[in-house]
Amino acid sequence: MKVVVIDPNLVPHRQRLEAMLPPGTDVGWHVDGVPDEVLRDAEVFVGSRFTAEMARTAEKLRLVHPAAAGTDRIDLAALPETVLVANAFHHERSISEYVVSAATLLHRGFLTQDAALRGGVWATSVYDRSIPQTPTLGEAHVGFVGFGHIGQRSWKLLQAFGCTGSAVTGSGRVPEGTGLTWVGDTGHLDRLMRDSDVVVVSAPLTAETEGMIGAPQLAALGPEGVLINVGRGPLVQEQALYDALSTNVIKGAAIDVWYRYPVDGVGCAPSDLPFSELPNLLMTPHSSGVTRDTFAGRADDVAANIGRLVRGEPLRNLVPR
Repeated sequence: MKVVVIDPNLVPHRQRLEAMLPPGTDVGWHVDGVPDEVLRDAEVFVGSRFTAEMARTAEKLRLVHPAAAGTDRIDLAALPETVLVANAFHHERSISEYVVSAATLLHRGFLTQDAALRGGVWATSVYDRSIPQTPTLGEAHVGFVGFGHIGQRSWKLLQAFGCTGSAVTGSGRVPEGTGLTWVGDTGHLDRLMRDSDVVVVSAPLTAETEGMIGAPQLAALGPEGVLINVGRGPLVQEQALYDALSTNVIKGAAIDVWYRYPVDGVGCAPSDLPFSELPNLLMTPHSSGVTRDTFAGRADDVAANIGRLVRGEPLRNLVPR
């Protein structure tokens, strides 16, 4: 079995991945670019980007396996139906830490207090009686837009603080026994925004969900509300988000997923709008799930699926074609 790995996130786990592969597996690591002659003989491709041109070259391909949950950079339409596509998760523990940290930072006002104190202003009710005392995170109602691996893991942590919660999903259903106050389909999104102090966005990006959160929804969240987006940037309308933050329509936001990304390693601003000038915004470079824990687990998943392929067993986490 010839395997080509191009994902640099797996390099720190190379020994772990290779040790789990079936005997006789031929692994080539090409994180700086895979030559056509190597791709032509590859049976398994491990990476998050696969183009139509690559599909035409990879004549012996049987499996494309990103070490990631998203497949938006894989041209699924260009792949023959005989080629399987599987993804990997294990990011929910890392991202849930980010969600809880960001929720605390923003709900308690620590981000704006930090900015104020750097300018010599002690922005707390102790020194300024016009500033109200802040609530604890445990008093917050948390709304989840999407309730998959990330939402469920985040909710378990937030429950420990004493939070209440609700969720909207595409189907309007969640697993039993979650302890949420209510659950509805996306037609209940406005209600969710009105009910919530903190909203966690982790829904998949589809034609139906793109731009689902705009100016009306952010206005419903209100001036004490906090938005945390760990799904995909375009789930939230770009201009509406900037306007809501810059005019204090909402209290603050933590944004880990953006509207522009580097291409071929060349850096760029994450938006054409000046988000970096906003004091009530936590900006992170799509890093909430980037930990050793995440990619060690993904290396295990990739290796296990390659073993199943060799043995003729059903693969796990197959992406519907």
